[in-house]
Amino acid sequence: MSKRLTVRGERTQHTGPARPRQLRAYLPFLLVAVSAAAPLAAQQEQQRVVRGLSFKGNHAIDDYTLSSAIATTNSSAFATSPFLRWIGLGEKRSFNELEFRRDVVRVLLLYRQSGYMNAVVDTVVRHVSNDVYITFRITEGAPVRLAALNVLSLDSIFNVAALKRDLPLRVGAPFNRMLLQASADTIVSRMRNRGYPYADVLRSYDVRVDSLKAEATLEAVPGPRMRIGEVRIIGAGNVDTGTVRRMLSVHAGDLFRQDRLYLTQRDLYGLGMFRTVNVALADTAPRPGDSTVAVLVGVSEAPRHGIRVGAGYGTLDCFRIQAGWTAYGFLGGARALELTGRLAKLGVGVPTDAGLRGNVCRSLEGDDTSDTLNYNLGLTLRQPAFLSPRHTASLGVFAERRSEFKAYTRQAVGLNAAVTFNARRNIPATLGYGFSVGRTTADPAVYCAVFTVCDSTDRARLASSHPFGAVTISAVRDRTNSVLDPSAGSVVTAALLHASRLVGSDTLYEFNRGELEVARYYPVGRRGALAWRVRAGTIVPARHITLASQSVRFVPPDQRFYGGGPNSVRGYARNELGPRVYVSDSITVQGTDTTFFDIRASPTGGNSIFVVNTELRFPTPLFPDRMRVALFVDAGQVWERGEQTGVSGLRVTPGAGVRFATPLGPVRLDAAYNGYPAEPGPLYFQNNRDKSLTLIAHPLIQPGLASGFWRRVVVQFAVGQAF
Repeated sequence: MSKRLTVRGERTQHTGPARPRQLRAYLPFLLVAVSAAAPLAAQQEQQRVVRGLSFKGNHAIDDYTLSSAIATTNSSAFATSPFLRWIGLGEKRSFNELEFRRDVVRVLLLYRQSGYMNAVVDTVVRHVSNDVYITFRITEGAPVRLAALNVLSLDSIFNVAALKRDLPLRVGAPFNRMLLQASADTIVSRMRNRGYPYADVLRSYDVRVDSLKAEATLEAVPGPRMRIGEVRIIGAGNVDTGTVRRMLSVHAGDLFRQDRLYLTQRDLYGLGMFRTVNVALADTAPRPGDSTVAVLVGVSEAPRHGIRVGAGYGTLDCFRIQAGWTAYGFLGGARALELTGRLAKLGVGVPTDAGLRGNVCRSLEGDDTSDTLNYNLGLTLRQPAFLSPRHTASLGVFAERRSEFKAYTRQAVGLNAAVTFNARRNIPATLGYGFSVGRTTADPAVYCAVFTVCDSTDRARLASSHPFGAVTISAVRDRTNSVLDPSAGSVVTAALLHASRLVGSDTLYEFNRGELEVARYYPVGRRGALAWRVRAGTIVPARHITLASQSVRFVPPDQRFYGGGPNSVRGYARNELGPRVYVSDSITVQGTDTTFFDIRASPTGGNSIFVVNTELRFPTPLFPDRMRVALFVDAGQVWERGEQTGVSGLRVTPGAGVRFATPLGPVRLDAAYNGYPAEPGPLYFQNNRDKSLTLIAHPLIQPGLASGFWRRVVVQFAVGQAF
C-alpha cells in the first residue's frame, strides 16, 4: 500500500497506515503523552548519578549532536573516570527518568528531521548502586533521499542551476529538513543582496516513505526591487551625526543590499564609541507606491575614554606590566588618540634586577640582552574613516628599548605612519612608512663572523645611532573561522620592506626584505583540525658599504631572520636555528693544550628563511571540550645566502603537545625531538680589557649530539596556536 506524507507551509497531511514502532506523525503527541503519564514516584525516588552516557549504531548523526539534543547529560570527566572518581571532584549530574523518556522521543524527532523516517531507538539503563549507565541503541535504517529540488520564480534574477549547486540541500542526499530551511535562508540572503529587501521563500515538500524518496520545492517571493531612500540616525548624542554618516556603507540612491547593512553595523561598532549598534529596515513591509526603503541606524554611546591595565609573566620577558589610555572622538570626528606603555624584564633587568634569573626566570640565565629593562612608550592617533569608510590611517610616535633573546638589543625613538586600504574587508592592504633614530647592538662576534667587521672602531660605527627609514607594504587574506583557534579556512600574509637613502635611511641601512606566509586549516570531526603552514623570506642588501678598506653588505641584526621557538621549528629553542658564533672570554694554556671556558653561543640570524609546519589537533577523551592533543612535524632552516657558514639542509623535528582552552585562547605545551647537534660556527676569544676578538677555531666548531633521548627533547610553552 502506498504511504505518502505531504507538507506545505504549516499544513500536514498523512495518508496510509501508521506503525507505532516508527512513531511517524504522532511523535509530538506522544511526547506530550509521555510527559503527562510520568509517575510522580520518579520525582520522589532517590537521585541517581549519571556515570556513563553513550550512543551505539549512529552513523549519520555524531555523538556530539545527539548529546546536545537531549536533556540527560553525563557527569564531568572527574566524576565518571574510574581513575579519578575517588578524588571527589567534578560535577555529578542526576538522572531524571521523566526527561530520559522524553529524550527517546527527542532523538527520534531529530532523526526524522534528518531524513531517517524508519529510525528506531532503544535504550539500555544499567543501575549500579546509585549510579546509572545509559546507552542509546540506534537502528538508523535507510534514509529518505531527495529525488528532486525545484527552485521557482528566480529565473529572471539568478542562474538557477548555479544557485542550486550552492545550496546546502543536494539532490541524492538524505532529505534533511534543517538543510531545507538553510537553503531557503541562502536564497533569501542572496535576493536581499540584489535589491529585494522584503524577499521571502515558501517551502513545501512531499515525502514517500515506501519508496524512500522526497521532492522539495522552494518558491521565491522577491517582492519589489528597491533603492535606499532616507537613512535615519538615532541615539547619537555627543557624537556628531556627520561622523556616523561618514562610516555608513549605505547611501540614499544606492540599490539595497543587506550585506551593506551588516558592514555598516560592524564598522560603527569597531570605532569603540558605541556600546550597541543596530542597522535595520525602518519598515517591516514596503510602503504602497514607494520604490525606496528607509534604513534606521540606532546607536548607544559608550564612554569617551577608556583605561586598561595588565600584568603578566613570560618565559622571555620575566615579569611585565602594560597600560593604555584611549580618548575616543578626539578633536571631533571618529578619531581616537591612544597612549600606551609597557615594561618588561622586570626582576632581571637593571634597575629592577632582583636576582630572578636563577629561579623564577631561569630561561633568561646567560642572556646578555636581558640585562636592562625593556620599555615601549607610544602615542598614536587613529583615523578610522580615511577618504572612505573602508580605509583607515594612523600616525604615531614612540620610544623603545627591546631585546631579542640572545640576538640583539634595539633602542630608538621615531614615528610611524600607515594607511590601511579595505581595513575591515576581505583583503586589507597596508602602506606604511617608519622613521627612527637609534642603535642596534649585538655580540661583537656576530659582526666579525657575518660581516667580517672585526675592528672595534668599525664595530662601534655599526652599533652607533643612525637614522633608519623604511617603506612597507603588507596584505592579509584571512578566511579562517576563528582568530584565536582556527579549524577551517586559510590565511595568506605577504610583506615587503624597502630601506634606502631615498626614504630617509642611513647609507648603512639600505636593503630590501620580503616575506610570505601561507597557512591552511581542515576540520577533522567536530573538534579536530589538520593544519599546515609554509613561511619563506629573503633579504637583499641594496649596496656595499666600505669599512676598514673592505666592502661589506650590511643588514642590521634587528632586520635579519631568526628561527626556532614555539611558533617556528619547535625542536629548537628560540633563535637557536641557523648560523651562530661561539665566544669565550676565559682561557687556560697548559703546554700545548689550550682550554676555553664559559663558551656562549650567539645566533647571527640569516638573510633567508624557510619553515614548514604540519599539525594534527584532536580532542582528548578526558575533557574533550577543554583539552586537545597535537601531533606535529616542523621543518626549516635559516641561511646566510652567499656565505660559508657551515649550515645547510633542513632540520626536521617531530613532536607532540597538549592545548588547554582558555578565554585568552589555547594555552599549549609542546615537546619536540631534536636529533641534530647544535649548529656549527666559529669560535672567537674576546679580550675583555681591550674588547678585541681573535678567531680561534677554523674550520668551524662541530658540537656533538646531546647524549640520551630526553636531553634531545625541547619543551615549548606558549599562549595561542603555533600558527
